[in-house]
Amino acid sequence: MSTTAERNRRLLVRRRPVGLPVTEDFELVEVPIPKPHDRAILVRNHFCSLDPAIRGWLEDVPSYMPPIALNDPVRAITVGRVVTSRHPDFQTGDWVVGLNAIEDYSIAAPDAFLRIVDPAAVPSVTLYLSALGAVGVTAYFGVMEVCRPRPGETILINGAAGAVGSIVGQIARLKGCRTIGIAGGSVKCRRLTERYGFDAAIDYRGKSPSALSAALAAAAPEGVDIVFENVGGLLLDTALMHLKLHARVALCGLISEYNSTTGPVGARNLWQLIVKRATIQGLFTGDFLDRFAEAQTALAAWLDKGLLVVDEHIEEGIENAVPAFLRLFAGTNDGKLILRIA
Repeated sequence: MSTTAERNRRLLVRRRPVGLPVTEDFELVEVPIPKPHDRAILVRNHFCSLDPAIRGWLEDVPSYMPPIALNDPVRAITVGRVVTSRHPDFQTGDWVVGLNAIEDYSIAAPDAFLRIVDPAAVPSVTLYLSALGAVGVTAYFGVMEVCRPRPGETILINGAAGAVGSIVGQIARLKGCRTIGIAGGSVKCRRLTERYGFDAAIDYRGKSPSALSAALAAAAPEGVDIVFENVGGLLLDTALMHLKLHARVALCGLISEYNSTTGPVGARNLWQLIVKRATIQGLFTGDFLDRFAEAQTALAAWLDKGLLVVDEHIEEGIENAVPAFLRLFAGTNDGKLILRIA
Protein backbone atom coordinates (compact mmCIF):
# COMPACT_ATOMS: atom_id res chain seq x y z
CA MET A 1 0.00 0.00 0.00
CA SER A 2 2.97 2.25 -0.49
CA THR A 3 2.40 5.65 -2.10
CA THR A 4 6.07 6.16 -2.95
CA ALA A 5 6.66 8.06 -6.22
CA GLU A 6 2.91 8.33 -6.82
CA ARG A 7 0.95 11.52 -7.40
CA ASN A 8 -2.63 12.43 -6.69
CA ARG A 9 -4.74 12.97 -9.80
CA ARG A 10 -7.73 15.21 -9.14
CA LEU A 11 -10.61 16.33 -11.37
CA LEU A 12 -11.10 20.02 -10.59
CA VAL A 13 -14.02 22.32 -11.39
CA ARG A 14 -12.61 25.27 -13.34
CA ARG A 15 -15.87 27.02 -14.28
CA ARG A 16 -19.60 26.69 -13.76
CA PRO A 17 -21.23 24.68 -16.56
CA VAL A 18 -23.83 26.41 -18.69
CA GLY A 19 -26.24 23.76 -19.84
CA LEU A 20 -24.69 20.37 -20.44
CA PRO A 21 -21.18 20.25 -18.90
CA VAL A 22 -18.25 20.15 -21.31
CA THR A 23 -14.65 19.02 -20.91
CA GLU A 24 -13.43 22.63 -20.59
CA ASP A 25 -15.43 23.03 -17.36
CA PHE A 26 -12.95 20.69 -15.66
CA GLU A 27 -9.25 20.02 -15.44
CA LEU A 28 -7.39 16.87 -14.44
CA VAL A 29 -4.31 17.85 -12.45
CA GLU A 30 -1.56 16.05 -10.57
CA VAL A 31 -0.53 17.18 -7.10
CA PRO A 32 1.42 15.62 -4.24
CA ILE A 33 -0.41 13.03 -2.16
CA PRO A 34 -1.78 14.77 0.94
CA LYS A 35 -1.07 13.73 4.51
CA PRO A 36 -3.98 13.26 6.92
CA HIS A 37 -4.31 15.60 9.86
CA ASP A 38 -5.05 14.40 13.38
CA ARG A 39 -8.24 12.25 13.61
CA ALA A 40 -8.46 11.91 9.82
CA ILE A 41 -7.57 9.20 7.31
CA LEU A 42 -6.02 9.01 3.86
CA VAL A 43 -8.14 6.93 1.48
CA ARG A 44 -7.00 5.44 -1.82
CA ASN A 45 -10.18 5.66 -3.91
CA HIS A 46 -10.79 2.57 -6.03
CA PHE A 47 -14.23 3.42 -7.45
CA CYS A 48 -16.50 6.46 -7.43
CA SER A 49 -20.21 6.82 -8.04
CA LEU A 50 -21.29 9.05 -10.94
CA ASP A 51 -24.68 10.48 -9.98
CA PRO A 52 -27.05 13.15 -11.35
CA ALA A 53 -26.71 14.95 -8.00
CA ILE A 54 -23.18 15.97 -9.00
CA ARG A 55 -24.67 18.23 -11.68
CA GLY A 56 -26.61 20.10 -9.02
CA TRP A 57 -23.51 20.51 -6.85
CA LEU A 58 -21.79 22.26 -9.76
CA GLU A 59 -24.33 25.11 -9.62
CA ASP A 60 -23.80 28.10 -7.35
CA VAL A 61 -27.33 27.93 -5.95
CA PRO A 62 -28.80 27.11 -2.53
CA SER A 63 -29.20 23.38 -1.99
CA TYR A 64 -29.05 20.71 0.71
CA MET A 65 -25.24 21.05 0.72
CA PRO A 66 -22.85 23.79 -0.44
CA PRO A 67 -21.90 23.93 -4.13
CA ILE A 68 -18.52 22.62 -5.17
CA ALA A 69 -16.18 25.60 -5.08
CA LEU A 70 -14.32 26.57 -8.22
CA ASN A 71 -10.86 24.96 -8.35
CA ASP A 72 -11.96 22.26 -5.91
CA PRO A 73 -12.22 18.58 -6.92
CA VAL A 74 -15.56 17.21 -8.09
CA ARG A 75 -17.40 15.81 -5.09
CA ALA A 76 -18.45 12.15 -5.36
CA ILE A 77 -19.17 9.09 -3.25
CA THR A 78 -16.21 6.73 -3.33
CA VAL A 79 -15.24 3.33 -2.06
CA GLY A 80 -11.58 2.82 -1.26
CA ARG A 81 -8.99 1.60 1.17
CA VAL A 82 -7.36 3.35 4.10
CA VAL A 83 -3.68 4.01 3.37
CA THR A 84 -2.88 6.01 6.50
CA SER A 85 -5.00 6.46 9.59
CA ARG A 86 -4.70 9.04 12.33
CA HIS A 87 -8.09 8.10 13.79
CA PRO A 88 -8.54 5.32 16.37
CA ASP A 89 -11.69 3.93 14.71
CA PHE A 90 -10.01 3.27 11.35
CA GLN A 91 -7.07 1.00 10.58
CA THR A 92 -4.73 0.84 7.61
CA GLY A 93 -6.27 -1.59 5.13
CA ASP A 94 -9.89 -0.90 6.08
CA TRP A 95 -12.29 -0.48 3.17
CA VAL A 96 -14.50 2.59 3.51
CA VAL A 97 -17.31 4.37 1.71
CA GLY A 98 -17.61 8.13 2.01
CA LEU A 99 -18.45 11.39 0.30
CA ASN A 100 -15.03 12.30 -1.08
CA ALA A 101 -14.07 13.38 -4.61
CA ILE A 102 -13.04 12.18 -8.05
CA GLU A 103 -9.36 11.82 -7.19
CA ASP A 104 -6.84 9.09 -6.42
CA TYR A 105 -6.45 9.97 -2.74
CA SER A 106 -8.82 11.74 -0.36
CA ILE A 107 -8.41 13.05 3.16
CA ALA A 108 -11.52 11.94 5.03
CA ALA A 109 -12.57 13.14 8.45
CA PRO A 110 -15.01 10.64 9.94
CA ASP A 111 -18.61 11.85 9.78
CA ALA A 112 -22.11 10.39 9.58
CA PHE A 113 -21.57 9.16 6.03
CA LEU A 114 -18.08 7.66 6.24
CA ARG A 115 -18.30 4.00 7.15
CA ILE A 116 -16.21 0.84 7.12
CA VAL A 117 -17.42 -1.87 4.73
CA ASP A 118 -16.52 -5.50 4.22
CA PRO A 119 -15.61 -6.44 0.63
CA ALA A 120 -15.55 -10.12 1.60
CA ALA A 121 -19.27 -9.97 2.36
CA VAL A 122 -20.29 -9.05 -1.20
CA PRO A 123 -19.55 -10.37 -4.71
CA SER A 124 -18.08 -6.99 -5.65
CA VAL A 125 -17.07 -3.99 -3.56
CA THR A 126 -18.91 -1.80 -6.09
CA LEU A 127 -22.19 -2.99 -4.56
CA TYR A 128 -21.48 -0.46 -1.81
CA LEU A 129 -21.98 2.22 -4.49
CA SER A 130 -25.10 0.62 -5.98
CA ALA A 131 -27.53 -1.74 -4.28
CA LEU A 132 -25.97 -1.46 -0.81
CA GLY A 133 -24.95 2.19 -1.15
CA ALA A 134 -26.75 5.49 -1.45
CA VAL A 135 -28.60 4.28 -4.54
CA GLY A 136 -30.19 1.28 -2.84
CA VAL A 137 -30.77 3.16 0.40
CA THR A 138 -32.48 5.99 -1.51
CA ALA A 139 -34.76 3.50 -3.23
CA TYR A 140 -35.48 1.65 0.01
CA PHE A 141 -36.46 4.63 2.12
CA GLY A 142 -38.11 6.34 -0.83
CA VAL A 143 -40.49 3.42 -1.12
CA MET A 144 -40.89 2.53 2.55
CA GLU A 145 -41.01 5.98 4.14
CA VAL A 146 -42.26 8.33 1.41
CA CYS A 147 -44.34 6.15 -0.91
CA ARG A 148 -45.69 3.89 1.88
CA PRO A 149 -47.05 1.24 -0.52
CA ARG A 150 -50.00 -0.98 0.23
CA PRO A 151 -50.64 -4.31 -1.51
CA GLY A 152 -52.71 -3.89 -4.64
CA GLU A 153 -51.72 -0.28 -5.29
CA THR A 154 -50.28 0.92 -8.59
CA ILE A 155 -46.95 2.76 -8.65
CA LEU A 156 -45.51 4.71 -11.57
CA ILE A 157 -41.75 5.23 -11.72
CA ASN A 158 -40.35 7.90 -14.04
CA GLY A 159 -36.75 7.19 -15.01
CA ALA A 160 -37.49 3.57 -14.17
CA ALA A 161 -34.45 2.07 -15.90
CA GLY A 162 -32.06 4.24 -13.89
CA ALA A 163 -30.08 3.07 -10.89
CA VAL A 164 -32.63 4.20 -8.31
CA GLY A 165 -35.77 3.69 -10.37
CA SER A 166 -35.04 0.07 -11.21
CA ILE A 167 -34.63 -0.80 -7.53
CA VAL A 168 -37.71 1.22 -6.54
CA GLY A 169 -39.86 -0.83 -8.91
CA GLN A 170 -38.53 -4.11 -7.61
CA ILE A 171 -39.07 -3.16 -3.95
CA ALA A 172 -42.59 -1.96 -4.75
CA ARG A 173 -43.36 -5.31 -6.38
CA LEU A 174 -42.04 -7.12 -3.31
CA LYS A 175 -44.52 -5.04 -1.30
CA GLY A 176 -47.41 -6.15 -3.48
CA CYS A 177 -47.72 -3.23 -5.89
CA ARG A 178 -48.43 -3.22 -9.60
CA THR A 179 -45.44 -1.44 -11.14
CA ILE A 180 -45.35 0.72 -14.27
CA GLY A 181 -42.08 2.19 -15.50
CA ILE A 182 -41.38 4.95 -18.00
CA ALA A 183 -38.00 4.83 -19.74
CA GLY A 184 -36.29 5.96 -22.93
CA GLY A 185 -35.99 3.38 -25.69
CA SER A 186 -37.28 -0.12 -26.40
CA VAL A 187 -34.16 -1.80 -24.98
CA LYS A 188 -34.61 -0.18 -21.58
CA CYS A 189 -38.33 -0.90 -21.58
CA ARG A 190 -37.71 -4.58 -22.27
CA ARG A 191 -35.21 -4.64 -19.44
CA LEU A 192 -37.87 -3.25 -17.08
CA THR A 193 -40.30 -6.09 -17.74
CA GLU A 194 -37.96 -8.97 -18.56
CA ARG A 195 -35.15 -8.35 -16.07
CA TYR A 196 -36.62 -6.21 -13.27
CA GLY A 197 -40.12 -7.68 -13.26
CA PHE A 198 -42.14 -4.53 -13.92
CA ASP A 199 -45.75 -5.19 -14.91
CA ALA A 200 -45.70 -2.61 -17.70
CA ALA A 201 -43.19 -0.30 -19.40
CA ILE A 202 -43.80 2.82 -21.47
CA ASP A 203 -41.26 4.24 -23.93
CA TYR A 204 -41.51 8.03 -23.81
CA ARG A 205 -39.20 8.65 -26.78
CA GLY A 206 -40.92 10.04 -29.83
CA LYS A 207 -44.24 10.39 -28.04
CA SER A 208 -46.21 13.62 -28.00
CA PRO A 209 -47.72 14.71 -24.67
CA SER A 210 -51.11 13.33 -25.72
CA ALA A 211 -49.61 10.01 -26.87
CA LEU A 212 -47.68 9.64 -23.61
CA SER A 213 -50.84 10.34 -21.64
CA ALA A 214 -52.77 7.79 -23.70
CA ALA A 215 -50.10 5.16 -23.09
CA LEU A 216 -50.27 5.77 -19.35
CA ALA A 217 -54.07 5.62 -19.40
CA ALA A 218 -53.87 2.26 -21.16
CA ALA A 219 -51.37 0.91 -18.61
CA ALA A 220 -53.26 2.30 -15.60
CA PRO A 221 -56.89 2.88 -16.61
CA GLU A 222 -57.93 3.62 -13.03
CA GLY A 223 -54.95 5.90 -12.36
CA VAL A 224 -51.90 5.55 -10.12
CA ASP A 225 -51.68 5.55 -6.33
CA ILE A 226 -47.97 6.43 -6.20
CA VAL A 227 -45.55 8.32 -8.42
CA PHE A 228 -41.80 8.00 -7.87
CA GLU A 229 -40.32 10.94 -9.77
CA ASN A 230 -36.75 11.10 -11.08
CA VAL A 231 -37.23 13.11 -14.27
CA GLY A 232 -39.66 16.03 -13.98
CA GLY A 233 -40.86 18.09 -16.95
CA LEU A 234 -43.29 16.39 -19.31
CA LEU A 235 -43.14 13.05 -17.49
CA LEU A 236 -44.13 14.56 -14.14
CA ASP A 237 -46.86 16.67 -15.71
CA THR A 238 -48.29 13.60 -17.42
CA ALA A 239 -48.20 11.57 -14.21
CA LEU A 240 -50.03 14.28 -12.28
CA MET A 241 -52.97 14.02 -14.66
CA HIS A 242 -53.39 10.33 -13.80
CA LEU A 243 -53.38 10.43 -10.00
CA LYS A 244 -55.93 8.57 -7.94
CA LEU A 245 -57.62 10.17 -4.98
CA HIS A 246 -55.13 10.64 -2.10
CA ALA A 247 -52.16 9.62 -4.26
CA ARG A 248 -48.57 10.15 -3.07
CA VAL A 249 -45.76 11.65 -5.16
CA ALA A 250 -42.16 11.05 -4.06
CA LEU A 251 -39.86 13.66 -5.60
CA CYS A 252 -36.37 12.15 -5.86
CA GLY A 253 -34.92 13.99 -8.87
CA LEU A 254 -35.60 16.24 -11.87
CA ILE A 255 -32.88 15.15 -14.26
CA SER A 256 -34.65 16.57 -17.32
CA GLU A 257 -34.05 20.08 -15.97
CA TYR A 258 -30.50 19.84 -14.63
CA ASN A 259 -28.87 21.14 -17.82
CA SER A 260 -31.52 23.67 -18.78
CA THR A 261 -30.19 27.00 -20.06
CA THR A 262 -33.56 28.73 -19.72
CA GLY A 263 -34.28 27.98 -16.08
CA PRO A 264 -36.56 25.42 -14.43
CA VAL A 265 -39.54 24.25 -16.44
CA GLY A 266 -41.64 23.53 -13.40
CA ALA A 267 -44.73 21.35 -13.13
CA ARG A 268 -47.77 22.86 -14.83
CA ASN A 269 -50.27 20.34 -13.49
CA LEU A 270 -49.68 20.78 -9.76
CA TRP A 271 -53.34 21.79 -9.50
CA GLN A 272 -54.10 18.06 -9.68
CA LEU A 273 -52.74 17.75 -6.13
CA ILE A 274 -55.75 19.83 -5.08
CA VAL A 275 -58.22 17.96 -7.26
CA LYS A 276 -57.05 14.55 -6.00
CA ARG A 277 -56.13 15.70 -2.48
CA ALA A 278 -52.73 14.20 -3.17
CA THR A 279 -49.41 14.83 -1.47
CA ILE A 280 -45.94 15.46 -2.83
CA GLN A 281 -42.83 14.99 -0.70
CA GLY A 282 -39.16 15.54 -1.38
CA LEU A 283 -36.73 12.70 -0.74
CA PHE A 284 -33.21 13.30 0.61
CA THR A 285 -31.09 10.28 1.46
CA GLY A 286 -29.14 12.22 4.08
CA ASP A 287 -32.20 12.17 6.33
CA PHE A 288 -31.67 8.42 6.80
CA LEU A 289 -27.93 8.22 7.49
CA ASP A 290 -28.53 6.77 10.95
CA ARG A 291 -30.67 4.00 9.41
CA PHE A 292 -28.34 2.84 6.63
CA ALA A 293 -27.82 -0.54 8.31
CA GLU A 294 -31.57 -1.18 8.33
CA ALA A 295 -31.82 -0.63 4.58
CA GLN A 296 -28.63 -2.54 3.79
CA THR A 297 -29.81 -5.57 5.77
CA ALA A 298 -33.09 -5.72 3.84
CA LEU A 299 -31.43 -5.09 0.47
CA ALA A 300 -28.72 -7.69 1.10
CA ALA A 301 -31.34 -10.29 2.04
CA TRP A 302 -33.28 -9.67 -1.19
CA LEU A 303 -30.06 -9.89 -3.20
CA ASP A 304 -29.09 -13.17 -1.54
CA LYS A 305 -32.51 -14.65 -2.31
CA GLY A 306 -32.43 -13.53 -5.93
CA LEU A 307 -35.38 -11.21 -5.39
CA LEU A 308 -33.45 -8.09 -6.38
CA VAL A 309 -31.53 -7.59 -9.63
CA VAL A 310 -28.94 -4.83 -9.87
CA ASP A 311 -26.91 -3.84 -12.92
CA GLU A 312 -23.69 -1.82 -12.83
CA HIS A 313 -22.05 0.05 -15.69
CA ILE A 314 -18.35 0.53 -14.89
CA GLU A 315 -16.26 3.00 -16.89
CA GLU A 316 -12.48 2.84 -16.72
CA GLY A 317 -9.99 5.54 -15.73
CA ILE A 318 -10.14 8.92 -14.05
CA GLU A 319 -9.09 10.49 -17.36
CA ASN A 320 -12.49 9.41 -18.71
CA ALA A 321 -14.49 10.87 -15.83
CA VAL A 322 -16.16 13.68 -17.80
CA PRO A 323 -17.40 11.66 -20.81
CA ALA A 324 -18.47 8.91 -18.40
CA PHE A 325 -20.44 11.41 -16.31
CA LEU A 326 -22.18 12.76 -19.42
CA ARG A 327 -23.58 9.29 -20.12
CA LEU A 328 -26.11 10.02 -17.37
CA PHE A 329 -27.71 12.77 -19.43
CA ALA A 330 -27.50 10.97 -22.76
CA GLY A 331 -29.09 7.89 -21.21
CA THR A 332 -26.38 5.61 -22.60
CA ASN A 333 -25.41 3.91 -19.35
CA ASP A 334 -26.71 0.40 -18.70
CA GLY A 335 -27.03 0.26 -14.94
CA LYS A 336 -25.56 2.16 -12.01
CA LEU A 337 -22.78 4.32 -13.44
CA ILE A 338 -19.46 3.81 -11.65
CA LEU A 339 -15.94 4.98 -12.49
CA ARG A 340 -12.94 2.81 -11.70
CA ILE A 341 -10.15 5.06 -10.41
CA ALA A 342 -7.54 2.63 -9.05
